[in-house]
Amino acid sequence: MATYISTLRFTEQGVRSIGETTRRASAFKSAAKKMGVKVVNIYWTLGAHDGVLIFEAPDEQTATAAMLQLGALGNVQTSTSQAFNSSEMDAILAKMGG
Repeated sequence: MATYISTLRFTEQGVRSIGETTRRASAFKSAAKKMGVKVVNIYWTLGAHDGVLIFEAPDEQTATAAMLQLGALGNVQTSTSQAFNSSEMDAILAKMGG
């Protein structure tokens, strides 16, 4: 499965209901699991982003569906990137040739 990292920013709605943020995270984990997505961890952060979500999905379509489902709830906006570990990066570099 591919690894993805999403940065999260609370919307106005998300801030108004901040007391429910950990429950919403738990609900997202359950919903994601039903889609075949494994949530590795969720962090609440300080600074430019309000949170970071690390998850694994079998393909880009499933990852996108999970993030769209999360965003459609209206509590966060997401920005997602695929992440590569060292061995995956070595395989990418090998494809470059010379």
